Amino acid sequence: MTILLACLAAFVAAVIQRITGLGFVLVLVGPIVLLYGPLEGVTIGVLLALVASLTAIPLVWRHIEWSRTWWLIWPGLIAAPFGALLVRVLPDAALLLLIAAMAYFALVAGWIPALAASLRGRPGAVVAGSAAGFMHVASGLSGPPLAAYAVGDHWPQRRFAASVQVIFATFSVVSVALRGLPATPVDDVWLLIAATAGGIAIGTILSRHVAPRIARIAMLALAWAGATVVLVRGILALWS
Repeated sequence: MTILLACLAAFVAAVIQRITGLGFVLVLVGPIVLLYGPLEGVTIGVLLALVASLTAIPLVWRHIEWSRTWWLIWPGLIAAPFGALLVRVLPDAALLLLIAAMAYFALVAGWIPALAASLRGRPGAVVAGSAAGFMHVASGLSGPPLAAYAVGDHWPQRRFAASVQVIFATFSVVSVALRGLPATPVDDVWLLIAATAGGIAIGTILSRHVAPRIARIAMLALAWAGATVVLVRGILALWS
C-alpha cells in the first residue's frame, strides 16, 4: 500500500510539474515524508526531482537561458553542503518541523513583494541561488527563492520555467551525492521513477488541454494539505 500511495503522489506531482513548470517537490514532499519519514522521504524526493527535471529538459531545451541559469547554480553548489550538514545533525522531529516550515515558506513567498524586489541582477542571483541550493539539499524545496528572483529580475515565465529544470536537475544530482541513495528497496525506487516519468509524459499531453491556472490551484491545495500534516506530525513527534 505504501508504494502505491507513493507512486500516485509522484505521478500527480509530475503531471503538475509539467503543466506549471514548478511544484514537483512541493506537492510530493507532504505524502512522501509521511510515508517514509523526513530523512528517507526527502532523499527519495530529490531523486525523483532529478528524474522529473531530466525528463522535462529535452521538451524545453530551446527556451533555456544558460547565462542566468549558471549564475543561480554556482552559489547553490557552494551552499548545498551546509544543507546536508543540517540534515545530519537534526533529530526526526526537528526535521519534520523544518520541512513543514520550508513548505509554508514556499507557499507564501510569492506574496512577499519585498522579497522579489530585492532579488535582481547578479547579486540577486547569488542570494537566490545560495538559498535554493541549501533548501534543495535540506528539503527538496528550492523553488521559492528561484521564483522570487524570476519575478524581481523580470525573467519571462517560459524561459524561467525551462531554465529552472536545469537548476533543479543540478541541485538534485548534488543532493543525491550528499545525502546518498534511498534505503528503500530498489524495485520500489524503480516503480517511483516510472511513475514520475509517466507523470511527465501525461502532463505533456494534458498541458494542451488543462489551463495552468487550474493545475496551480490543485498544486496549492495539495501542498497546503501536505505541509499542514507534516507540521502536525512534527509537533506530535516533538511531544512524544
